[in-house]
Amino acid sequence: QVQLVESGGGSVQAGGSLGLSCAASETILSVDNMGWYRQAPGMQRELVAQIFNDDSTNYADSVKGRFTISRDNAKNTVYLEMNSLKPEDTAVYFCNVAAFPHFEYWGQGTQVTVSE
Repeated sequence: QVQLVESGGGSVQAGGSLGLSCAASETILSVDNMGWYRQAPGMQRELVAQIFNDDSTNYADSVKGRFTISRDNAKNTVYLEMNSLKPEDTAVYFCNVAAFPHFEYWGQGTQVTVSE
């Protein structure tokens, strides 16, 4: 069973930066995309950023220009660099890997807290 292990969450003041990483326990075949989602208290889980096999990316409008997603295929790892953090970025961040034909893997989540 593939496991996704996230690290790098924490607390930071508004305007600060944090980096998240997510490592798969083994190589996942036929990956379609890797991404990050987040869920704030009382809110639905939402897409933050995705990176596809051709290295194209997709970002939520709320994080464009502040967050950067990247991947290291050799390490089975996806990263999320978060800059200019805002209190509204506070959430639990989840790593996601979608693979053909219908597989999907989730990390356990890591807390990001941004204070005023």
